[in-house]
Amino acid sequence: MNVRIRFADAARDAQALLEIYAPYIERTAITFETVVPSVQEYAARIEAIAAQFPYLVLEVDGEIAGYAYAHRQAERAAFDWNAELSIYLKEDFSGRGIGKPLYSLLEALLEMQGYVSLFGVITGDNVVSIAMHEKMGYRQIAVHEKTGWKFGRWHDTVWMHRRTYEGAPRAIVPVHVLDEQEVALLIAETEKKLSEK
Repeated sequence: MNVRIRFADAARDAQALLEIYAPYIERTAITFETVVPSVQEYAARIEAIAAQFPYLVLEVDGEIAGYAYAHRQAERAAFDWNAELSIYLKEDFSGRGIGKPLYSLLEALLEMQGYVSLFGVITGDNVVSIAMHEKMGYRQIAVHEKTGWKFGRWHDTVWMHRRTYEGAPRAIVPVHVLDEQEVALLIAETEKKLSEK
């Protein structure tokens, strides 16, 4: 398996990433979004997020297999060290063990940036994602009962949390100013793990 991980380019990747995301909107409650955005809107989202956070694209044998990114978890200044993570895989690639290494890379980059509290906000029925988070050291900190209405019924959200380090926080740096060699090494290590699957 030939694997490549790179940072998303909004203009280049928006269409392909939206094609991965749209079935989650249309057929699942994994996302509470209910209307597929336009390519232009999705490109603007990618660009805005990628200015600060990692927005990773995973290619397998030249095909985009999935993507993972983080974004701000809450708005007040005291929450600056929090990030909420998301991952979406193309249907053909789900269940092949490629999500966890990509998610781990996202976590490592966030830790390099200085983020302390990482959150996964998961629809209550998504037992696979909850189990993955638990295996990765997250613990459940809350259940928001019947908080999202989709497909004619209410859905819970489960909040999972993991801290990257303890003590006073350090200054957050945007992803694009991280040490390029360190980032390249982390990406290469993850690519190697994935290529061996």
